[in-house]
Amino acid sequence: MRVLIVGAGVIGTSIAYHLAARGAGVVVLERHAIACAASGKSGGFLARDWCDGTPLMALARRSFALHAELAALLEGDWGYRQMTTYAGRVGRSPALTLAAGPRWISPDVAIAGQIGSTATTAQVNPAAFTAGMMRAAEARGAEVLLGEAQGLLYCAGDVVGALFDGDALEADAVVIAMGPWSMLAAKWLPLPPVFGLKGHSLVFQTGATIPAEALFLEYVEPDGSMLSPEIFPRADGTTYVCGISSESFLPIDPGFVAPDDGAIGRLKLLCDRMSPVLASAPVLASQACFRPVTADGLPLIGAVPGARGAYVATGHGVWGILNAPATGEAMAELILDGVARSVDLSPFDPARLAALDPDRVSVTRRLRG
Repeated sequence: MRVLIVGAGVIGTSIAYHLAARGAGVVVLERHAIACAASGKSGGFLARDWCDGTPLMALARRSFALHAELAALLEGDWGYRQMTTYAGRVGRSPALTLAAGPRWISPDVAIAGQIGSTATTAQVNPAAFTAGMMRAAEARGAEVLLGEAQGLLYCAGDVVGALFDGDALEADAVVIAMGPWSMLAAKWLPLPPVFGLKGHSLVFQTGATIPAEALFLEYVEPDGSMLSPEIFPRADGTTYVCGISSESFLPIDPGFVAPDDGAIGRLKLLCDRMSPVLASAPVLASQACFRPVTADGLPLIGAVPGARGAYVATGHGVWGILNAPATGEAMAELILDGVARSVDLSPFDPARLAALDPDRVSVTRRLRG
């Protein structure tokens, strides 16, 4: 079976790996580069049970286990490690009961308690993980083509391939895994709307000064705005910090994504306040990315209604890195076997949002060139 996957982010490459591991012929179509958007600029935080009590629970738990298995099986050099995770706030409060926490933070940060152990929280470097999945897929016969997907090929109403840089590529199945740019595929398929939530981040060179301790904090800015900074030290001696989101227009070209005016400066001032280590560390990257979200907050994973041969996997929001392995596994089962057995995909069936008209949130209104 030959499958085309449009998008080389963490979801697309994970699907490619699981399909190729089962012997399918896989071609990944990518406009820019592997992990060029959110998959290369997110935190890479993993949590086993933070989605418990929601429709994401089984997907998250299966994926958390797969991350550990893949790191061992593939000997992946993508910084997988277990972490201890704390919650707190920036700015001490008399009402807050203090708890023991990291020693590398500022006295101005109050730790409320531990919210994750090395058994329940972990991390990867997302860009390295995404590239690692693609390398593992290529080792099993998959290939990557760089260029622009321009549409789909149809025969008697079925999707039988894609138009790519003017060439007709035939396939038995096509998977749309373009993150928030999956909205562009609404011109080709009856897809529910997918939106982009913009986030800003800094990456510092901190060396060995910060151990494997993640922080989830709260901070009230002078104007009353609430921020939720997150700090993830990585195994490679860098530390990733995010905490400022916005609702900005999504550029039609991923290469045009840039931080909002003033956002990076605000985040750097907050980092200076949160930790003396961050205050003195060199900044390696100042960046922004768009995470894909849907109208109900759940991903789209499954067959596209009314278009046999077409599938979609996007809308994972902040949990894209976490849930990529299980999404890839389940999508491979769905495409090759006709049903996903490892995880129940029914909560993520694109048909649940089929009543939403994509034209109500048109491509031209939500994206700009």
